[in-house]
Amino acid sequence: MELQFAPLRPWDDFILGSARFAQPDFRDLAKWNNRVISNLLYYQSNYFVMAICIFLVIGFMSPLEIILGGAVVALVFMGSVWASENKAAIGNFKRRYPTWFVLAILLTSYFFISIVGGVMVFLFGITLPLVLMFVHSSLRLRNLKNKIENKMEEIGLKKSPMGIFLNALGQEQEHISKFADMLAAQSKD
Repeated sequence: MELQFAPLRPWDDFILGSARFAQPDFRDLAKWNNRVISNLLYYQSNYFVMAICIFLVIGFMSPLEIILGGAVVALVFMGSVWASENKAAIGNFKRRYPTWFVLAILLTSYFFISIVGGVMVFLFGITLPLVLMFVHSSLRLRNLKNKIENKMEEIGLKKSPMGIFLNALGQEQEHISKFADMLAAQSKD
């Protein structure tokens, strides 16, 4: 399977004129998470451009800290993915608790960056684009093209960088559904 980069979606579709936004249904976590993952896959090139622009602006103001923060996050991410594939206990934790796995990566990155300095640069240069992506993907309603593209990725007809990244973090659709079902069962008790 060949890696396919998603096209840059028109900015009118992404955020301007024809874009439709609505508050997610916080009571239906499965539907909300499905919207987030679908939008992350569909608008991945737009998110990448947005993140690079923010990263460059922050990096221009504090180049050493942004390089150091990026290196720490990359090393922690690669180390955690390697550990999840080579250490059974970590791999089981990733499969059972994918959201906690992502949070552990973020907290570990934060810890190491706080040791070497540059926490504020980390918060603005790396976390700000992630927060903006999450907010946009939570609020942006999906359209028919979005749903079709995501089904192609889900059944394996195409592979994209964001799909590989979400897969490495254990954020596949079936994991999200299991997490939402678990939360719903706990709330009924």
